[in-house]
Amino acid sequence: MRAADERARHDHAPDTFQLTIERTSDGSVVGGIATQNVDTRSGNFSYGLIIGHEHQQHGYATEAITILLTYMFGECRYHKCEVSMYEFNAGSIALHRKLGFVEEGRLREHIYSAGSFHDMIMMGMTAKEFAAHHPFHGF
Repeated sequence: MRAADERARHDHAPDTFQLTIERTSDGSVVGGIATQNVDTRSGNFSYGLIIGHEHQQHGYATEAITILLTYMFGECRYHKCEVSMYEFNAGSIALHRKLGFVEEGRLREHIYSAGSFHDMIMMGMTAKEFAAHHPFHGF
């Protein structure tokens, strides 16, 4: 808790924040999402997301990402969101494709894990693409 308290008190760049993802039925923490690499001049940002293993496949990630993108694109007027993940994270890749992200590139053999090298996949989505893919969250 002390580290989280210190981060909360730290001066952050505009629109850089960390949010806790809670289960609505009982308020228990299931994960978190945080904006990163926020570039107000270019209108780009990224985020990091973690969902506890036992809470995966329940829609928490989809809902948290959709809420974050609705806010960042609709309220803060950012233009583009960029995310990256390792090629062995098939669930994250599928989730982001389902949400409307498109693959924009990859860093080949970027990480060494479990005895071999793996690519990092970069994906992106613009505000216009988000609005078209999520008409009920449009702005």
